[in-house]
Amino acid sequence: MPRGKPMTDAELDQLSINTIRTLSIDAVQAANSGHPGTAMALAPLVYTLWNRVMQFDPQDPIWPNRDRFVLSNGHASMLLWSVLHLTGTRAVNADYERLGQLSVTLEDIRRFRQFGSKAPGHPEYHWVSGVEVTTGPLGQGIATSVGMAIAEKWLASRYNKPAFNIFDHNIYAICSDGDLMEGVGSEAASLAGHLALDNLCWIYDNNRITIEGSTQLTFTEDVATRFLSYHWNVLRLSDANDIEQIGYALRLFRKTKGRPTIIILDSHIGYGSPNRQDTAAAHGEPLGADEVRATKRAYGWPEDAQFFVPEGVREHFAAGISARGASAHHAWTALFADYRAQYPELATEIDQMQRRELPAGWDRNLPVFPEDPKGMAGREISGKVLNVLAQNIPWLIGGSADLGPSNKTLLTYPGAEDIQAGTPGGKNLHFGIREHAMAAIVNGLSLSKLRPYGATFFIFSDYARPAIRLSALMELPTIFVFTHDAMGDGEDGPTHQPVEHLASLRAIPGLTLLRPGDANEVVEAYRVIMQLRHRPAALILSRQALPTLNRNQYAPASGVARGAYVLADASGGKPEILLIATGSEISLAVQAHEQLVSAGIFSRVVSMPSWDIFEHQTQEYRDSILPPAVKARIAIEQASTFGWERYVGSSGRIIGMQTFGASAPLKELQKEFGFEPDRVTAIAKEMLGKG
Repeated sequence: MPRGKPMTDAELDQLSINTIRTLSIDAVQAANSGHPGTAMALAPLVYTLWNRVMQFDPQDPIWPNRDRFVLSNGHASMLLWSVLHLTGTRAVNADYERLGQLSVTLEDIRRFRQFGSKAPGHPEYHWVSGVEVTTGPLGQGIATSVGMAIAEKWLASRYNKPAFNIFDHNIYAICSDGDLMEGVGSEAASLAGHLALDNLCWIYDNNRITIEGSTQLTFTEDVATRFLSYHWNVLRLSDANDIEQIGYALRLFRKTKGRPTIIILDSHIGYGSPNRQDTAAAHGEPLGADEVRATKRAYGWPEDAQFFVPEGVREHFAAGISARGASAHHAWTALFADYRAQYPELATEIDQMQRRELPAGWDRNLPVFPEDPKGMAGREISGKVLNVLAQNIPWLIGGSADLGPSNKTLLTYPGAEDIQAGTPGGKNLHFGIREHAMAAIVNGLSLSKLRPYGATFFIFSDYARPAIRLSALMELPTIFVFTHDAMGDGEDGPTHQPVEHLASLRAIPGLTLLRPGDANEVVEAYRVIMQLRHRPAALILSRQALPTLNRNQYAPASGVARGAYVLADASGGKPEILLIATGSEISLAVQAHEQLVSAGIFSRVVSMPSWDIFEHQTQEYRDSILPPAVKARIAIEQASTFGWERYVGSSGRIIGMQTFGASAPLKELQKEFGFEPDRVTAIAKEMLGKG
């Protein structure tokens, strides 16, 4: 390590790179857990990208026009924790307030992978400022980066004006063999090429090693040719340590128009380790004390120094990314002040988006539906509501996984163009038959502060579920619209009839699921969803028409806002039995209720569109809806019975699905599986001893 005389820029570059490497080695060794090899290999790339290329202000890591950095191979998280610490990136809280303290301290790095440390095992959005997306499951980061790139194109199209490039940032994502093996990465790459996202750069760490050994075991495809077929610009670099060539490739990316770029970077996992370099052992386990010393010796580093940041390294980052980012941020702030003077309404929109607020009058003209025994399908009502909301909320955009006409999610009002390469500011985003990538892209759009929705049949939520889970983990206000919710697509049979899916999505912490039962409940469900700022929502809608209830006779649909409400009650409000239902089974419960009333039985119908929202109400309110003294309870839902025990108790009954469905017309299926009023009333009478 150079000492005495002032170091040259080249020496400071190498010193900074080795600081990233050794911090990563020490953190993994101290935790006795982690993945050191990739951080050792890619330190030169991350250093070059951050300190020489990216427009990012460490003092304000949520500046709207910053470049985005996505570490899709999130197991190499020490790369990110090291660079966030060395750049002095500051913390921001959940209310978007800039705080004074460091986002990642040296003590956090010392406590890598320990409870409460801001250096967890994988990047976690919301937990650590400077993290743009939660990654972990491979493929998610790169797929989400496509959403970020689409968002930048959309923002630039709507808000940029002559002499005012308010949005012109780039998205950089580092990925691994695993990211490219996972199908979601392929789905997203295909769409990115179609949309000509030339603001998107993936850097593929071609280290030829996975956990089981050499990639020759499983991954021998020609990655370059694959991406050429996707209409990407493909660059190859043979030496991950050559920061000049890395910088040159990144400059070529910024000059390339009409195509996203992938840089295939040949690297050596565990670089510098005398006995672990280029081995699977360098991937997912500590080097061991002896190998740590040997590796540091190879770097010219003090062998016994731990978590050592040499003099001059922080200053070198300050002179690089900090100075460049502050200058770019200052210029943008001045530009935006002039922009606000000339385009005040558009500037206000940008402000509202950044705070995840809604514009004034966002819910004007939402429809109210009169009683209609024939009714309309939940998906039809949803389409009408979306077309109102999208006109009131300019940054509400979305689409379907090739099922727009069936999901009724197409925006059809004048001016609602499709989002294509030539029209990036449209409102309809066609995802193609790519449910998993769709959900990840929706996350990326939301991370860029747009309000996006993605749609498909409910059965195909299985294909989207990993990204939906991450949406909940990141606390993003994403919207997932699922139609064909139960038996309504009868003839398609059990492959298209969701049974366990309500239970599956209800099990995701932080996901608000709503299954409305008539037209006005659909409207109110959207009213609830749009006001969520830090929670994703799944809206479950029917294919078939549902009767629109007379809200003068029954309770107002505004009760949806509390998750469950008394829709129809016994005389005097003292029921003998509770009928609890969701979605298409609401009208069934109402019919059974009327039969029970005629038989002199005091019943109450509880509409429960959202377990999640109901569980967040006060105990007093919940007890007022489901009186503890009333033990006779029947839950009715065309889905798995799993979970309903919490509401019906040990003495209650559940009319639901114990098997998969069948291929037949809807009415025949309802009869076969017991979803008829007469069955409900018979069970109610039996429970009350009045059969």
